[in-house]
Amino acid sequence: MADKHRENHWLAVYTKPRHEKTAESELSKKGIESYLPLVKRQRFWKDRKKWVWMPLFRSYLFVRIPLNETLYVLQTHGIHHIVKLGGKVAIVPGEQIEAVRKMLEGGYVPDAHDYFDVGDEVEIGGGPLVGLQGILVRKDGETRFVVRVDGIQQAISVHIDAEMLKPVKYP
Repeated sequence: MADKHRENHWLAVYTKPRHEKTAESELSKKGIESYLPLVKRQRFWKDRKKWVWMPLFRSYLFVRIPLNETLYVLQTHGIHHIVKLGGKVAIVPGEQIEAVRKMLEGGYVPDAHDYFDVGDEVEIGGGPLVGLQGILVRKDGETRFVVRVDGIQQAISVHIDAEMLKPVKYP
């Protein structure tokens, strides 16, 4: 069995703001395999509108390297850090990278969403309920936002579009 640290793995890399394309170019110059999913979006200015290629996941790109070569990535202009979960480098399954590629190559224009699980604490980011914090649940295939009233051990929920939610960040 091959050593896990010497096998190539897909890793998520967090870039400096608006440095995704620069970082990808610098990685390419170093001979490091990378993938920056891009989507074509229309941008509006006061005097014009224009179609531009934008990163699908703002400030993220993916590299395929052995775990023992992460330092080469970190020493690249535009790279901020390698994403870790639970203190360990987060390995992205190749099947997930391929799924993103197939969607984009198939002409689909996906939107990126925050990753939520049932039970996550979330905050509403827009609309008349902006700023409210609660828990995410799904009922009958529908995303629902739950506010608990602990004093009477009751809760209320409303249907909400998941695009309106953002994760609760603790200091």
